[in-house]
Amino acid sequence: MPKDTDRFQSGGDKEAKEARAQDASEDTVRKRVRANTPSPHRGNTPQASPPRFVSVEELMETAKGVTNMALAHEIMVNQAFQVKPTELPEGSLERKVKEIMHKAFWDCLEAQLREEPPSYDHAIKLLAEIKETLLSFLLPGHGRLRSRIEEVLDLPLIQQQAENGALDISQLSQFIVGMMGSLCAPCRDKDINELKEITDIVPLLKAIFSTLDLMKVDMANFALSSIRPHLMQQSVEYERNKFQEFLEKQPYALDYTEKWLEDTVKSLREADSGSCSAASHDSPSLVPLNVHNLAYLRLLRWDHASDPFPETVLMDQVRFQAMQQEAEQLVLLSSVLLIVYTTTGEAISGLPGLMETLKNTVSVMLADMHTLSFGAQEALATIGEKLCIELSQCLSQHGYSPFSADRTSTLKGQILAVTQPDNKVRKLMDSRIQSYLLAALESSQHKTPPPLPGGLAPVSRELQELAVRFSRLVNFNKLVFSPFYQKILQKILTPGESSSTET
Repeated sequence: MPKDTDRFQSGGDKEAKEARAQDASEDTVRKRVRANTPSPHRGNTPQASPPRFVSVEELMETAKGVTNMALAHEIMVNQAFQVKPTELPEGSLERKVKEIMHKAFWDCLEAQLREEPPSYDHAIKLLAEIKETLLSFLLPGHGRLRSRIEEVLDLPLIQQQAENGALDISQLSQFIVGMMGSLCAPCRDKDINELKEITDIVPLLKAIFSTLDLMKVDMANFALSSIRPHLMQQSVEYERNKFQEFLEKQPYALDYTEKWLEDTVKSLREADSGSCSAASHDSPSLVPLNVHNLAYLRLLRWDHASDPFPETVLMDQVRFQAMQQEAEQLVLLSSVLLIVYTTTGEAISGLPGLMETLKNTVSVMLADMHTLSFGAQEALATIGEKLCIELSQCLSQHGYSPFSADRTSTLKGQILAVTQPDNKVRKLMDSRIQSYLLAALESSQHKTPPPLPGGLAPVSRELQELAVRFSRLVNFNKLVFSPFYQKILQKILTPGESSSTET
């Protein structure tokens, strides 16, 4: 079986969206890799020199470097990253060609073995490839296994046996299956047992290769999980160097990052000028650490449809967008629950299990809130109806008076009003969630989670998990791109402000 007929692709197995994250990021990065990258600053600023044109070869080399950087980044930030065998689309030309080639190969092998005397040319090539694969699975301490494989799968000896009509393919296949059982992961035990049940030599060899392909994937994933804890520093340096190479070929590749940081500094200055103290160039809020944290927090409010994403975080755009959607869902969920408990009063405050029941009801109804088919008005109206029914039943079970018509109407109206962006409860919950995520960034270096703001207890677990993933992603990006950010902030801030350094 030719080795080049099977390829591998990478992805995460946590969920389908996570599995597509790398491909989406890579595709976006490649689209930005061009000589005339549009700039938010270009057109207003005189150019010191004419733009440099790049060759197709340089462009392809740059794209390849960015692709490798995207893969290394994916391995580091995606804890669920795994190598998976390629699944060619059903009915695709590539799949049809592969199936035809494989069928022709195995048919030829079967015809050779049926000859009188049998011809073993194809079979010996397969045994050589199997031997090479088995040896690749061995660790340095597997000296005895290595000697055993070399002894049994001695190719010159096998060739002599074939020429003299003394080759026993079945016996060699049994040895191979037994060795695979010794080297495979526990999850492959079932596959090995199925191999032992196959008696016909061609179907057995065919199944052996299929299982060996799976074992290769298992070995790759085991290697990834083993070395990931030791890759942090190397990955930071690798990504930084690759991005520097990319920057040297694309001099305008940080335009959107610069605008992102400029807008963040502007918002901080406006906040300072609106506070009690007058705006000052020595404002403590303009130290680089604060600018960085607020800039990353702003990514959770990004308008992905109209605003280009900063180049330094482009590979994680899908992740930041997913976190943004999680945060928005938590805002609505916590807003509805706060309204319910504020409106209903103490009658339900201590009832066991009620909060979780109401939370699950609302969560299910908001699960598709970021799809095109989702209607906020209809969903919140349905949520109001369901919650009123559940609350009335619960109150009756515990000896309280059920909801009156006026009380039911008031609760439904308040829940429906959450769909408005300027709703006071919604704005309050949004502000508290944003404050918590910002505090999580500020406290991440001290390994102590910030205190939970009021009203967020029902969603504390989800919010804390989001904060951990957000902080981990932000901190890794800071490690990689801090030198680039420092240069940009030195241009943006006045000399007095840029003298502050980030710890």
